[in-house]
Amino acid sequence: MCGIVGYTGAKAAGELLLGSLELLEHRGYDSVGIACRDSETDEICIQKCVGRVRDLKMVCEANPVHSTCGIGHTRWATHGGVYEKNAHPHQCGKVTIVHNGIVENYRELIEDYNLQGVLRSETDTEVVAALMDVYYEGDAETTIKKVVRKLRGTFALVMMFEDKPGVIYAIRNVSPIVVAKCEDGMMLASDLTALGNFTKEYFVMPEYSILKLEPNTMSIKDMDGNEVEPEMLKLDWKVSELGKNGYPFYMEKEIMEQPNAFYETIKTRIDKGLPNLLGDGVPDSLLTDCKRICIVACGTAMHVGLVTQALVKSVLQMHIDVELASEYMYSDPVIDQDTLVIAVSQSGETVDTLEAVKYAKARGAKCMAVLNVRGSSISRVCDYVLYTEAGPEIAVASTKAYTTQLAVMFMLIAKMAQLRGVMTEEEVKTYIAELQKVPEKMKAILDRRSEIHVIAKEVLESKDLFMIGRGMDYSILLEGSLKLKEVSYIHSEAYASGELKHGPIALITEGIPVVALVTQRKIMSKELSNIKEVKARGANVVLFIKEELGAQLKEDYNVVMLPNLEDKFMVFPAVVALQLLAYYVSSDKGFDVDKPRNLAKVVTVE
Repeated sequence: MCGIVGYTGAKAAGELLLGSLELLEHRGYDSVGIACRDSETDEICIQKCVGRVRDLKMVCEANPVHSTCGIGHTRWATHGGVYEKNAHPHQCGKVTIVHNGIVENYRELIEDYNLQGVLRSETDTEVVAALMDVYYEGDAETTIKKVVRKLRGTFALVMMFEDKPGVIYAIRNVSPIVVAKCEDGMMLASDLTALGNFTKEYFVMPEYSILKLEPNTMSIKDMDGNEVEPEMLKLDWKVSELGKNGYPFYMEKEIMEQPNAFYETIKTRIDKGLPNLLGDGVPDSLLTDCKRICIVACGTAMHVGLVTQALVKSVLQMHIDVELASEYMYSDPVIDQDTLVIAVSQSGETVDTLEAVKYAKARGAKCMAVLNVRGSSISRVCDYVLYTEAGPEIAVASTKAYTTQLAVMFMLIAKMAQLRGVMTEEEVKTYIAELQKVPEKMKAILDRRSEIHVIAKEVLESKDLFMIGRGMDYSILLEGSLKLKEVSYIHSEAYASGELKHGPIALITEGIPVVALVTQRKIMSKELSNIKEVKARGANVVLFIKEELGAQLKEDYNVVMLPNLEDKFMVFPAVVALQLLAYYVSSDKGFDVDKPRNLAKVVTVE
């Protein structure tokens, strides 16, 4: 969950590390720190504080350190409270270390090596540093091997040793580290966003291999001392995509980028009006031979799965399950060689989803991933990968990842429908043509975002808010409700509106805001009946409705008209409108929209 960066070369390390850590704050922002080797004294100087990178910048400006080698960390607290003593880097003797992950047996290590008197923090990380110092006799690689063999859990460890000037070492298990050669040195990070300003080529560190970075060279060796040749990957993000481009928050910028991100995701997968996955290396047999589908994902990605589930049932008439990845292994799932497991993740590093995929593969399932980051951990485990073209997503609350993941799912379903003969070629072409209209319909909502801003002001002071809809509308609202919870801290719950009378309607009181979504013609009348039920009990209803369905309702409700698409495609303009609602509520309340409390962008701990 934490952010790590390291640099050795010719540039000023402190300034570079701080700039890179700002791009990693979506991974953790409870506390932050850097350790730089002072070029004048040759000592490793640690500067850290509770708070954000901007707070550490002030500390560093007051106490400048001239250095060309250092490591940095931005923390999302797992072990120990949010105190300066728990902030990374940690130093014991000649060892300075930063860490992402969780060492599960740290208490046992404290007892086994009598480390109680050495430790000053409450973290598992300092235990690793102390153990390194116990073993260190001048040979860094031997020490690293001895220590990691004693660790249980996940970790990305980046280290400097007092007597190894200009050298950074790293090793990982599950938790990611990416590495690149820059113009003036060598760099590593826990996330590609920290590298985008410096290089267009990178590699993902292999697990249980020791990386040695020096100003102009690098080497990787496995645990047996054999040289490892890394697989170089291309970073296709533009540097400009890493900035806010004039927007006050990344979340707003990323919401606005969705039409283009959607277009970029589908354009290479359409040939003569038909879906084409040849560029993804997906064989037709994978899509024709599977008897059932299982989607594993967490949070927003799981909501992608729920919309996909509705489509698979209605279009393909197939059996499909959507599973919370964090619960998957513990729920005795029914999987076999006829199951196609689809993992959905923006980062490709979500540890719950990664472990779910490993579990499914061990039981014979074919595994496909829908990801945004090439070379990520999930991509290396899955048999096939469909990449989105969202570009970097920095805001913790996911927006363009959701719509581009759905774009991929819609394309996949079209291809399966074609191959399985459940749609004629003309029907598939009609489906694809409707999908190609999505960017302009999303843009139509974005162009009218001021209307949603006005409605957002009505719920600013609400402590509770409810969202109601049926069928696919309910699946969409689960994501809309999550967005509002994440960034505005309003207690928001989505309910299947047909279930209101079975309990939840007891929560409806005078003046309470209810967001209703109506985009599906076949259930419109039932949805409107449910809306009338809550309105009759005093609810302040905001209605998001497909334009062709809602022309007669403007006088009865606060209405946001959604541009017309065929029903199954209405998820796209609808979710953009709900994202904007959450964004405006949060920004008008004065919150840091991009960094909601207690959350981190990439979840690399179970």
